[in-house]
Amino acid sequence: MKLLILITVIALLASFISDRHKTGRALIVAWTRLKHIAPAFFIMLIFISIILTVFPENMISNLLGKHDLFLGVTFASMIGSLVLMPGFIAFPLCGILLRQGVPYTTLSALTTTMMMVGILTFPLEQSYFGTRTAVIRNTLCFLIAMIVALLTGLFYGEIL
Repeated sequence: MKLLILITVIALLASFISDRHKTGRALIVAWTRLKHIAPAFFIMLIFISIILTVFPENMISNLLGKHDLFLGVTFASMIGSLVLMPGFIAFPLCGILLRQGVPYTTLSALTTTMMMVGILTFPLEQSYFGTRTAVIRNTLCFLIAMIVALLTGLFYGEIL
């Protein structure tokens, strides 16, 4: 992490030396976007912290496939299909769950369905794209998410 911060600082200094005006504008844009993202990020972190505090660690890891991978992937893909989260929230959540013993296969199913499948956003998609297109898109995204989870499980040796 320290190396990444060092590289970022060096790149920022190089950019500042190269063109102060563009670097200043880029920093203003970045700060503005951070201000828009931060409230959702903090609300989600608080929500996740409450869930992780209320439910025992072994209950969460068991529910998400520590002992039954198929059940964990099924449950995670259902949750992910319902909940829509951007990557900047989904990935830290998966890091927390990984430390609690949730398998990579389950985390893969959770993150890909969270970012690709939208059951709660279906009415909005339906109004923009039509029912047929929205159903096809969500179905294909769900199938792709399951393929990604399967490949992740094979890669990490959790399946077979």
